[in-house]
Amino acid sequence: MLKTTPFHARTAPLCLSHAWRRWAGYVVASSYELSHEREYHAIRSSAALFDVSPLYKYLVWGKDAARLLDRVMTRHIARSAVGQVLYTTWCDAAGKVLDDGTIARLEEETFRVTSADANLRWLEDNAVGHEAAIDDVSESVAALALQGPASREILQTLTDTNLSDLKYFRITAAKLRGSSVTISRTGYTGDLGYEIWIDVEHALALWDALIEAGTPYGITPAGMLALDVARIEAGLMLSDVDYIPARKALSESQKSSPFELDLGWTVNLEKERFVGKNALAQEARRGPQWQFVGLDLEWDALERLYAEVGLAPRLPTAAWRASVPVYAGRDQVGYATSGGWSPLLKRYIALAHVRSRWAAPGTRVEMEITVEHRRQRAAAHIVKKPFFNPERKRA
Repeated sequence: MLKTTPFHARTAPLCLSHAWRRWAGYVVASSYELSHEREYHAIRSSAALFDVSPLYKYLVWGKDAARLLDRVMTRHIARSAVGQVLYTTWCDAAGKVLDDGTIARLEEETFRVTSADANLRWLEDNAVGHEAAIDDVSESVAALALQGPASREILQTLTDTNLSDLKYFRITAAKLRGSSVTISRTGYTGDLGYEIWIDVEHALALWDALIEAGTPYGITPAGMLALDVARIEAGLMLSDVDYIPARKALSESQKSSPFELDLGWTVNLEKERFVGKNALAQEARRGPQWQFVGLDLEWDALERLYAEVGLAPRLPTAAWRASVPVYAGRDQVGYATSGGWSPLLKRYIALAHVRSRWAAPGTRVEMEITVEHRRQRAAAHIVKKPFFNPERKRA
């Protein structure tokens, strides 16, 4: 049976579209209104409020907590400071990505791991011989993401903690209208934003406080359709869409390494040992066969394809998630995994895997699109991610 999040009593009456979807065993809103457009624009112009409670959350604590996490993660966890958040991947013995997520160092010997998929058994299997405990707090901790240029001002009205001092990818304890929370300067939109973590019994009070404080700023509850557009603009990959976790892959060709996902920067080969290190060290020396890149479709090419059948260009109303061939001449050199029209950038963009030979920015390729039931190729070129990277995100 599908579960409801701790905020469902507030989100359900707002979901006029009745468009729900599954996420990690929970139901969440795809969009609250019939169209996700206003929700998307709130992310970029004011503030959008997302219920991200379905994320898996694990507390890892004890004398060897850092050593355990260093064993399974590609980042150097022991070097992190209290209050720091690390984005990282973790791999199997062959150096293929099992999942990606964040590690927040809450105290010297206490960490919170968040991920899209369940990883409790993986952590427990690797914890043998370590003085460390792992608590699954997925259902006891609720989470909201407040994203957009007004997010800091909204939060600041509710707390005495000076959020101007909270740096990008840092976390702090705070009080919001008397409720104890932790606030991290993180998110999945590529914009200024925060994620707020709270015990489930205080979840509704947190929602109400944010809506009350944010209404003068144009705060807007937003669903997964708006988030999908924003995360593509930010060049952020999605598990099960832009890559297949190694444990779910049906063939070797479906698996990806951090280097192939443009996440080589998360791999610290200076660490003494971690799962997958030997395979990743070899790949670092020879270079990855694939790279994860951005595609920018050329408008004139799109317009010309539609004009040939007497139509104006038809743009996707929502981000798409599909495997779409990418060509260079007669050869298929890769495949796009998600994309769509960026309302802010006024560009048709996509995320794609291409063979390293064709991965340099500026390389001209073609992406398959369907025009009036016929498969066609639209001219595109490789670009660096992210497509959208405002200064306010880190400032």
